[in-house]
Amino acid sequence: MTTMEPQTRLGTDYSDEAAVAAPWSQAEAILREAELFWISTVRPDGRPHVTPLIAVWRDGALHFCTGPGERKARNLAANPQVVLTTGTNAWSEGCDVVVEGEAVRVADDARLRELAAAWEAKYGSAWHFDVEDGHFRHGAGKALVFEVAPRTAFGFGKGSTFSQTRWSF
Repeated sequence: MTTMEPQTRLGTDYSDEAAVAAPWSQAEAILREAELFWISTVRPDGRPHVTPLIAVWRDGALHFCTGPGERKARNLAANPQVVLTTGTNAWSEGCDVVVEGEAVRVADDARLRELAAAWEAKYGSAWHFDVEDGHFRHGAGKALVFEVAPRTAFGFGKGSTFSQTRWSF
């Protein structure tokens, strides 16, 4: 989990002259509030795979879940490196955030109960999970839970001043 402030650098080659580097606290707020993320994984044969999902920002890391037989879970078994992206689909406003890191499985039931409560607090009772034997359980299905602490993150400011901020951990 991320416990220190990252090194912050403005990508001047990709930013307007008036741009300034965004503070990490701005990116954390976006990650905390975002409803939808896109996860990019790599298939065992090297082809990319991208799919939308929901996630929770907690204790300096993004957390997501997936069924053990889903493509992203199978991809992560072969290569745990991921990219999670969120932001807006508008070109003229907002900030998109990209988080690169390693997906690490969370299997401790006490920790999973904390995360299940965070999921329900953020997304409502439709996303209630029970915890059982190192998994989220929802009805008859079970889900693996993963944590991604940022190794590198990027913020792409849009609108009157376009910017690219890089945060290195």
